[in-house]
Amino acid sequence: MKDDGKLGFWMCVALVVGNMIGSGIFLLPASLAPYGSSSILGWVLTAAGAMVLAMVFAGLSRAFPQAEGPYAYTRMAFGDLVAFVVAWGYWVSIWVGNAAIATGAVSYLSSLVPWIGAKPWNAALVTVGFVWLLTAVNVYGVRTAGAVQVATTVMKVLPLLAVTGLGIWLVLRQDARLQQAGLFETPLSLDGVTAAATLTLWALLGLESAAVTANKVRDPERTIPRATLVGTILTAMVYVLACTAVMMVIPADKLASSTAPFADFVREFWGNPAARWMALFAAISGLGALNGWILLQGEMPYQLARRGLFPAVLGRLSPRQTPTVGLCVSSVFVTALVLTNYGKSMTEIFTFMVLLSTTATLVLYLLCSLAVIKLLSEGRMPTARGRAAGLAVVGVLGSVYALWAITGAGKEAVLWGLVLLATAVPVFFIMKARRQAAEPAPQPGA
Repeated sequence: MKDDGKLGFWMCVALVVGNMIGSGIFLLPASLAPYGSSSILGWVLTAAGAMVLAMVFAGLSRAFPQAEGPYAYTRMAFGDLVAFVVAWGYWVSIWVGNAAIATGAVSYLSSLVPWIGAKPWNAALVTVGFVWLLTAVNVYGVRTAGAVQVATTVMKVLPLLAVTGLGIWLVLRQDARLQQAGLFETPLSLDGVTAAATLTLWALLGLESAAVTANKVRDPERTIPRATLVGTILTAMVYVLACTAVMMVIPADKLASSTAPFADFVREFWGNPAARWMALFAAISGLGALNGWILLQGEMPYQLARRGLFPAVLGRLSPRQTPTVGLCVSSVFVTALVLTNYGKSMTEIFTFMVLLSTTATLVLYLLCSLAVIKLLSEGRMPTARGRAAGLAVVGVLGSVYALWAITGAGKEAVLWGLVLLATAVPVFFIMKARRQAAEPAPQPGA
């Protein structure tokens, strides 16, 4: 097949899996430790919700294969303003999130290279260096970025599969160490399940990644739906099994205070050298996610600029067909955020990212699910015979799940999300006024 410079099926799967599996998964067992067995049910609900949302995006991308992701879907259903608010919130959450993902990856590296963590400025400069290195990869071309994504996805999944396999082996042997952790001693509770589901949802953000890059995908009508579903299923399975394996072995009190729970798990069986390798793979995982999200941080302003909603310069493509200006402008914001927060801990930045990114993305998920319902009810969403009713059910379930997750995110997260989305409204009307002013005046008698 002729190389057309576009993403194929496996590169799209790698984009979905790679964007979903970042540095967060390697911290999740510590965050989930206080919830015990409730965390397992939380994982089940989150995985089920993620699959429903994946079916929402699969249905939309199948019906509108040339549409450029969530912005186009919400615009068709609810108009320009709502679509712009969603796209604006998503774009800002991406580059804010990239600052934290990069910070987390470098934090893992600092345990292997002490110089990085010796001074805050060292870590900040290394973080910025990785941001611009991967920006250069994406500027060079989408195929190059896709190849990097495939390689890093393989490297990040392998250690998680090793942890999963070890956990299954321990269960089959009924190893005594499974009893000491006391995973099932914490009573099951509704509050615990809700809190755990909110935490685990952060780890599964990114399932929409293939749909956002529709204009860079080969045969998008077939590729995007399949890649979205396959990528989400693979990620959910790896997450649930790997996190549960760690929580079955390490006692909750020790796990809750761990800064590297997967490394601690590996150290228990294979010693310090294996733990250091796990830290390296955790860093690679974060950098792989950063590569995929940088691709998206250039796509969003590019799509908006093409519609006159952002400055036209952000809508220009390089000779290699990449939105170079959009990529670089977004990375400037990432750099500024890293440098202005260099004195803060990884935890502080990571928490801010979770609050902002999760809420903004949940609003996107909610409106895309509602878009399915609205477009179907108005007969504007082409579907295969017999699929309309099932797709309508998926839209309803996706809406209910997104609303429940928004509620579970807490008041602070919702407040930050509302502030973020509200900033889009004046920008929309300013750009609209500029477009109208630039339009030629009607000729007399025309």
